Amino acid sequence: MSAFSLKRQLTAWGSALLVVGSMPACVSRSPTHEERAVAAAPAQQATRDMPSGNEGKPAEVPAAEPLSVEEDRSAPSSGAPVATGAPPPPPAPAMVAERYKAPSAAKKSMAVGKLEMEHAARGPSPSKPMPRDDSASVARNDTGGNSFTTWKAHGFVDTAKDALSTFAADVDTASYTVSRRYLNQGRLPPTSAVRVEEFVNYFKFRYAPPEKGAFSVHLEGAPSPFSDKRHFLRVGVQGKVVSRSERKPAHLVFLIDTSGSMHSEDKLPLAKEAIKIAVKNLNENDTVAIVTYAGSTRDVLAPTPATDVKSIHAALDALQAGGGTAMGSGMELAYRHAVKKASGSVVSRVVVLTDGDANIGQNISADSMLETIRKYTAEGVTLTSVGFGMGNYRDDLMEKLADKGNGNCFYVDSLREARKVFETQLTGTLEVIAKDVKFQVEFNPASVKRYRLVGYENRDVADADFRNDKVDAGEIGAGHNVTALYEVDLTDSATEPLATVRVRAKAPNGTEASEQAFPFQRDMMRASLEKASPDFRFALAVAATADILRESPASEGWSLATAEKLAQGATDGNADRVEFVNLVGQARALKGASARGR
Repeated sequence: MSAFSLKRQLTAWGSALLVVGSMPACVSRSPTHEERAVAAAPAQQATRDMPSGNEGKPAEVPAAEPLSVEEDRSAPSSGAPVATGAPPPPPAPAMVAERYKAPSAAKKSMAVGKLEMEHAARGPSPSKPMPRDDSASVARNDTGGNSFTTWKAHGFVDTAKDALSTFAADVDTASYTVSRRYLNQGRLPPTSAVRVEEFVNYFKFRYAPPEKGAFSVHLEGAPSPFSDKRHFLRVGVQGKVVSRSERKPAHLVFLIDTSGSMHSEDKLPLAKEAIKIAVKNLNENDTVAIVTYAGSTRDVLAPTPATDVKSIHAALDALQAGGGTAMGSGMELAYRHAVKKASGSVVSRVVVLTDGDANIGQNISADSMLETIRKYTAEGVTLTSVGFGMGNYRDDLMEKLADKGNGNCFYVDSLREARKVFETQLTGTLEVIAKDVKFQVEFNPASVKRYRLVGYENRDVADADFRNDKVDAGEIGAGHNVTALYEVDLTDSATEPLATVRVRAKAPNGTEASEQAFPFQRDMMRASLEKASPDFRFALAVAATADILRESPASEGWSLATAEKLAQGATDGNADRVEFVNLVGQARALKGASARGR
């Protein structure tokens, strides 16, 4: 066949394919990457041509305010198809379990390469308008889809000018899990995705539980591994342990995002398996309800005893993804259900499982959603936000909902993480032992020249509000750890106490807080880092790694190699800690020979 004849025949085939493609499909299917790229092109051009309205206007950023909400475009998309018609049936539980086994290094490398090729084939994703709140500006680019809030890292404070450091408790862990996923996909996490406190509080530390009261406080210090002139101080809090049989009955309203963006395997299918794990670990007096939202909201399961596993599983297995995302409407419906059972004797909690995307309805920002449910929160309904997937993940929204909803924020990237959150940590998630927990550290100018709190930027509390019991703060659940670290410059004094640590909190159903004070004595400072406890050394390694990854100015010149070595000597065979050491190694490799990565 001549080249001319071949060309003519190929042209004819192409025309036939175009005709077939324009006909209504008999069977629903997901568009290919190439089709999505073609369809996205006009929207991309429109977005690029749209004026931002902020040209030439410098941002005014207070020290403890978020700098921006950033859509990260560096990560590969999860490959979630745009829903067209009825989606294919979800994979069986066994298939989901198999898909979420940890891949070998070779398979992981191949998977990352495949994702990069798909990302290149898809082309840039269209920027999507995001809600703007009063405390953050919006930054966009054209290479991804995840959104994070950027916070200005704490700098050093002169003790003589301001001896008080005040912040709220935080037991969220989403930032660590999100960053772990980036690293496992062969990419450094965006700096705005890294929150130091959520890295540190992901890990369990062996603090002795309280002999009485809600929690115990553990203080320790040691020289810095990064500077001969500085030291680190650790404030550790251990919540009392409540057994599964001792906790209050729980009423859980699972609010599930079933919109089209939840179609991929690491979103809705994984979310359904996570709920099944939770149900398996509930008590006979617990009840479960299910509400879904997509283009509209739907009551899927009325309050049902947790023992009726068959009905709960049937309701979950019938869920499929498709449509828009009316998250605000779904949130209000779920809270209306939850508040009916809220009382001092019952834990009533909304558990929202979503990628955080909200694009239709009246309430699409965290502030507007929270405004509509504020009255329910005041009546005792708490919130757990659980994030899934990548490509359009709204971390900024999920974190804010949890912070203001008196709850916790998690991110689930695997069945293993689902078990950690909904099985191992379930009691702590459900049973709040202290609410509006605030910490205030008063440094002694005779002992401490300067100090900086490492992390907790989005948990800052005004010093004057420490004893203002109307000011909202964080919650601590049964068995939870809370750990905070300070980097300090000490004076030459060898006798004066370093600081006084005060903790103020309310009982779960209380309105007035009680306060305890703990002196940070000189003998709590170890002579060398080697003499510090393994928990101290590991917490410091984690905090330092997070500070380097987020490129905090104070960590300039720090070494991931030093952090890795410090963590290696404090794993004690714990699987989570061993995994962390491996992640630091991956981060070093990704940073290459830069000043921060050597």
